[in-house]
Amino acid sequence: MKKAALLVCLLGGMAFASTKSFTVTLFEPAMVGNTQLKAGDYKFEVQNDKLVIMQHGQEATETNVKVETAAHKFGSTAVSYATANGTTKVEEVEVGGTHMRLVLN
Repeated sequence: MKKAALLVCLLGGMAFASTKSFTVTLFEPAMVGNTQLKAGDYKFEVQNDKLVIMQHGQEATETNVKVETAAHKFGSTAVSYATANGTTKVEEVEVGGTHMRLVLN
């Protein structure tokens, strides 16, 4: 019985470990995927190759993401934007306190 409980805890822990979440502040309105997000605080959840963005407990959008590992740890979270044809788009997010860089597709 103890082995079964331990196995359930380990499997639950691995499932939790595969989802990474953190808070990101957008300082200006920007496109993520096909969704225009307003400036504000969002919860970003990385789920394998998907990025789910939540605000006020509700899903705002979901998009594909490539997770890269940088050689150095980022001191703070930084959002990189690109502007084309008058539209601002989130290109990547460096997650503060980690080596993780998210490249949005």
